[in-house]
Amino acid sequence: MEEKVYKTMSGAGVANIIMGVVSLVVGIATGVLLIISGAKLISGKSKILF
Repeated sequence: MEEKVYKTMSGAGVANIIMGVVSLVVGIATGVLLIISGAKLISGKSKILF
């Protein structure tokens, strides 16, 4: 019985670590893309006429 609980907890822990790493990578990639697009907007600011 205790071995089954241990395996279940181990599986849940592994899943949590994997989801954490995936969300971290997605967050970093999104941040980099936002910085790049913002820099392009700022650099092209002088070409915009209102």
